[in-house]
Amino acid sequence: MTVFLCAACATQMPDSDQPPASCPICTDDRQFVPASGQRWTTHPELAAGHAARLEMDGDLFGVGVTPSMSIPQRALLVPRAGGLLWDCTSLVTDEAVVALRRRGGVSAIAISHPHFYSSMVEWSEALGGVPVLLHEADRDWIQRSSPAIDLWSGDRLRLADDVVLIHTPGHFPGSCVLHWSDAPAGRQALLAGDSLHPRLDLTGVSFVHSVPNHVPMHPDRIEGIRDRLRGVEFDDLYGFTWGLNLIGGARAKVDQSFTAFLAAEGHPTR
Repeated sequence: MTVFLCAACATQMPDSDQPPASCPICTDDRQFVPASGQRWTTHPELAAGHAARLEMDGDLFGVGVTPSMSIPQRALLVPRAGGLLWDCTSLVTDEAVVALRRRGGVSAIAISHPHFYSSMVEWSEALGGVPVLLHEADRDWIQRSSPAIDLWSGDRLRLADDVVLIHTPGHFPGSCVLHWSDAPAGRQALLAGDSLHPRLDLTGVSFVHSVPNHVPMHPDRIEGIRDRLRGVEFDDLYGFTWGLNLIGGARAKVDQSFTAFLAAEGHPTR
């Protein structure tokens, strides 16, 4: 049996003798099947041509893949509650595991939405079988099952006094963000994946149903995210990939983005 990974989105599929007929993540309208067609790879093949990218992104230690492939996300280490790995990547290496352990280790993995489920089971196993926290609203998007997967429900899940997961449905039904109220240098940080997608000019965020297909999020969903983040203060917002972060004044930039995005869609704001 082989664990195949989609070469386009890097999501691991269930063990099988043959590659799946299609990737459910890519055939969904939030993602896409490349014009060249569906291709598959495996973790050993991936490791033969790629390495772990290990470096700081802002104030947080990040784990990515180099050269970049598929969706270029990186994971971030939050050194609280025994160590929390936010989001996930396709490639697991001994070097990355050692680097995380040197920084206090990882006791759980939390993932913002299904595009970043990636090699979550492989990561859990490499880190000693740590739980993988996913919102139950996205249970149907889980491709490779594992006893380590822990589905949470409701609007919030507190992981430590200063760390909480917040359910922000919009991009996906189970999309969530992580709020860290005691981040380095006395700052507050919001780790947003792409529930709130930083603009390339880093002056604000956008709200999208599909990033690659340029489909905006429904205004009601945007209003819902604004309501769920009301009263949540943060200085910095970390996006889904390297350097795509709003460092300083992030709360005000997000508030301005809510107003601007809703106005552009012709939706009156409350």
